[in-house]
Amino acid sequence: MTKPYPVRAKRPNLKSFLLATVAAVIATVCPRIAFAQQASGTPGSDTPASSNPGDDVVVTGYRKSLSDARKIKKDAVIQKDAIVAEDMAKFPELNLAESLQRLPGVQITREAGEGRRISLRGLGPDFARVQLNGMEVLGNVDSAQDSRGQRTRDRAFDFNIFASELFQRVEVEKTFEAAQNEGGMAGTVGLFTGKPFDYGEGLRGAISGKLGTNQYTKDAQPRVAAMLSQNWDNRFGITLSAAYSRRKTTEQGHNDYNYTKPSASTLNDLVNLGGLDISHLSAAQQAKFLSGDLYFADGNRISSWNAQQERLGLTAAVQWRPADNLLLTLDGLYGQFTTHRDELHLATRPIHGPGSVAFDGPASAPWPVAFQKASVINNIAWDSSNYVTMTDVTGTTFGSEHRRELNENRFKQGVLTAKWDASDSFSVDGHFGYEKSTYETPYDDKFYMRAKGNQIANYGADGRSASFQYPGTDLTNPANYTMDDFYYRAFHNSSELWEGALNLHYKVNDVFALRAGGAYHRFTQDGTDLFYDGGVNGTNGEARGTSVAGITDVFTNSFGSWLIGDYAKGFAKYNEYHRLGPKPDGTGGTIQDIENVYTTTEETFSGFAQVDWDGELFGKHFRGNVGVRGYHTNTHSMGWIQGDSYAYLGTADVKGEYSGVLPALNTVLDLTPEVLVRFAASQNLNRPGLGSIAAKGSAFLGNDTCDLSANAQNSTCNISASRGNPNLKPYKDTTLDFSVEYYFGKVGLLSASVFHKWITNFIGSETLENIPFSETGVPFGTIPGATANTIVKEFDMPINIPGTKNLTGVELAAQAQFSFLPKPFDNLGAVANFTYVDADEALTGISKTSYNATLYYETNRWGIRGSLNHRSRWYTGHNSTVMNAGTAGFEASTYVDAAAFYNITKTFQVTLNAINLTNQKDTQFWGQNRYLYNQTQSGTTYTAGFSYKF
Repeated sequence: MTKPYPVRAKRPNLKSFLLATVAAVIATVCPRIAFAQQASGTPGSDTPASSNPGDDVVVTGYRKSLSDARKIKKDAVIQKDAIVAEDMAKFPELNLAESLQRLPGVQITREAGEGRRISLRGLGPDFARVQLNGMEVLGNVDSAQDSRGQRTRDRAFDFNIFASELFQRVEVEKTFEAAQNEGGMAGTVGLFTGKPFDYGEGLRGAISGKLGTNQYTKDAQPRVAAMLSQNWDNRFGITLSAAYSRRKTTEQGHNDYNYTKPSASTLNDLVNLGGLDISHLSAAQQAKFLSGDLYFADGNRISSWNAQQERLGLTAAVQWRPADNLLLTLDGLYGQFTTHRDELHLATRPIHGPGSVAFDGPASAPWPVAFQKASVINNIAWDSSNYVTMTDVTGTTFGSEHRRELNENRFKQGVLTAKWDASDSFSVDGHFGYEKSTYETPYDDKFYMRAKGNQIANYGADGRSASFQYPGTDLTNPANYTMDDFYYRAFHNSSELWEGALNLHYKVNDVFALRAGGAYHRFTQDGTDLFYDGGVNGTNGEARGTSVAGITDVFTNSFGSWLIGDYAKGFAKYNEYHRLGPKPDGTGGTIQDIENVYTTTEETFSGFAQVDWDGELFGKHFRGNVGVRGYHTNTHSMGWIQGDSYAYLGTADVKGEYSGVLPALNTVLDLTPEVLVRFAASQNLNRPGLGSIAAKGSAFLGNDTCDLSANAQNSTCNISASRGNPNLKPYKDTTLDFSVEYYFGKVGLLSASVFHKWITNFIGSETLENIPFSETGVPFGTIPGATANTIVKEFDMPINIPGTKNLTGVELAAQAQFSFLPKPFDNLGAVANFTYVDADEALTGISKTSYNATLYYETNRWGIRGSLNHRSRWYTGHNSTVMNAGTAGFEASTYVDAAAFYNITKTFQVTLNAINLTNQKDTQFWGQNRYLYNQTQSGTTYTAGFSYKF
């Protein structure tokens, strides 16, 4: 019997100059805010004044992490934030994305309660470039839900692939410089693993272990990590690390499939010809029901997404200094992330009704007699937009879906980096690397059953909540069910990258330096999606309408109990197994539905020239860089062209290219040693989405009686075609960034930033009419009898659309140790930031406001901290029509986490962590009225552990 998982229920528009004013005001008051701290201790110190000059306080733990990150930020010429490991194999958070969300301008999405993807400075995950040890990295895992991009082939990076213990620091570059590879219009996230020369000479090591559990799954969740580093006199060193974790996850709640709006004729036929009983409704309700004006919720579903995840990461770094002026570093990383998932759903699924509504007409054989009777609608209610917020139905047809899947993600990377100081004034550095990321789903199967019963579905007066009741129905009784079919699927996705870079650095004098270099980047991505449904695989014929006795289990969560299919028993009864072709006995046909078959390659040559300076301006320390980067990219994509029932018709083979120049300026003026003013102006790009440039497409002959051989110019043949466009230009932005930063003490920082982006080359769709096949890039052989001159009536292709999108944002950040307070409160500290983004509606995936706050108390012996992260409502799409699912998004969310440690000795520490303490609901909506689409909870996770270093 399946394990039960219980759940506890429980504009003003700011313009750019206003944001700049806010930054200026904050910068003005910064010194006053910090004055109390400096007055209570030594200037520039976070510790109270000491009568003994020899009493130096060594900053460790979380405070050390803040201090090291602050130094990286202050020393950088570009706008940069960082997170640094507290110690060997000890990152501040258990997940990289959850660490990054503590930085201003960063927002994250979650998967089963764990951070997955980031949005940066008002742009979605596709616009944030991620690098690993200096080399771009692409890696996707899956989501349990289609609405969260279940198997998206894109440029975004999924941070839950890697364990955080593998990394020594993470840097977020928010402004662009010419020396950086082009791309990542929102910014660049740099992940860095530990190196032997980072840890000093001799043998160093650390090991940590944690054991956790979740309030729903109640399983044991082990998590172990180890690092060993040997450094021989800074001449040769080796660092090895490993991290392994295993856990069960669950997300569960109410959801639907958006809506169905049956036509008046459909509803009248159901009542008058199909026997749907609406006699219990009032005359007004009957008239409204039959009008065709109502929108009904699809699915009315309760769900659980249960998974067991295993994560393994291995890193190795070798550093060799064969001469005092030459350093070679070889980095390797291997990661695997495996998910065994069971999705369990009970939804309204009519057999002879529209969409997935709660009412149904009579089914015919082979469905059992109970299914051959129409539903009775007892009551309905709707709102002012005609959305049905309540239905009370007797004789609802349900679908019980048990979906099982195995997802295997594998990542490997090797990078060789070299730095040669040829003289005091001339140096050369570069890297060469290879990486491969694969995402395989060997099986993704569905076990379908149908059931009959009663349901009252209530979405509240505003349609934003859900409550389902099943009066007089025993959904655990096999007699109320019948078998439907099996559905088999499999997926493949692979990315490969070769990259090389060579950079020259020449110091002209004490102020100026020249830098120049070139880079090569070759990226290839391919994949295939396979669908073998019950109609084609033959299980409709052999299983539909048969008894489910002996092949089910009872599944229970707090929303209800129902029967789910048992794969072992069901497969044994019907002699079935995961397959993508006919059985030996001939059951099933050839697979037809094969989708997203394409390969895309990008090859880029780029180079830059940059001037760096570090001098004075009007007696103030002034540093910066100015440069230009040029690039040329060749694109090549081959993809299937498909017709009716996904039939393969031919292969499109399309090439494209684009090139350009990107100027960049970054400056830092030290008004005082503690107050810095930064200004940056740059252009950068973001390459188009992989789906947009893929050459896959379709071709259809609308008029089967048309004689193409008689008249190739005959547009009445109604040929339509479409494909992706490898010749798309990249998104391009022009960015201005201004910030003021005030540094005090060992961790103290106050900062305010304002940025504005002008973004061009957005991608839309174009429909061309009456053009010859030769101009489409779709092989004319896909339509039998067509020639290069045959007219295509409608041809669709993504294109770059004219116009500029604007984005303005402000970031405020503060961190301090409260050393001015009396003991013992002087060990308190806080970190906080706030981000506001005002962007055009076309820019989706971002919240207008987000903020983070961490309050900590830390001594050399023990420490505790609590963190809060909030992001406001955000949209994944917009549509001008009120009742349209093109408008969709997520409601605001607030996550609260906590962590504590106790140092038993200087080398042995015990820890406690609590993640998602409030069991935050994750709520998705559709339409301008924000009707409920999906609402789930994943529970609070607790871990206890230890770490030992030597």
